[in-house]
Amino acid sequence: MINMSERRASQRIPMELPIEIRWKTRAGRLKQVMGKTGNISGNGLFIEFPVHLHRETSVRIKVVLPREGSQVPIELSCQGRVVRWKQDGQVEGLCVVIDEYELRPVSQAGSGGKRPRDQPIRIPGSPGIPYKGHSM
Repeated sequence: MINMSERRASQRIPMELPIEIRWKTRAGRLKQVMGKTGNISGNGLFIEFPVHLHRETSVRIKVVLPREGSQVPIELSCQGRVVRWKQDGQVEGLCVVIDEYELRPVSQAGSGGKRPRDQPIRIPGSPGIPYKGHSM
């Protein structure tokens, strides 16, 4: 069995950013809602979110990262799953583990020669394969 300190190997960074969350209901309908991050780590995040999703619900997440230090706006696109629901006073939300993620430039209308939104960022010396994350 894994203890809590092993499950949380990555440091949590408090960060409030707008986030888009998509999931399928048990009936198979696609839902999309906006929320905000409470914190982000290397393998998961806490999303302030008023909808209680069941454990192991698969979620698709998109968040635009702050532009500081980047020449273009960067979007973090993740595939993850709910590991628990948390309520702490007035704040309630989802704890999500990231199974896969990809960083890519955010498309801009009339961007001319800029990369399309669906083209991942290529890091020199890397094969350009999306990262497969680790469990919390």
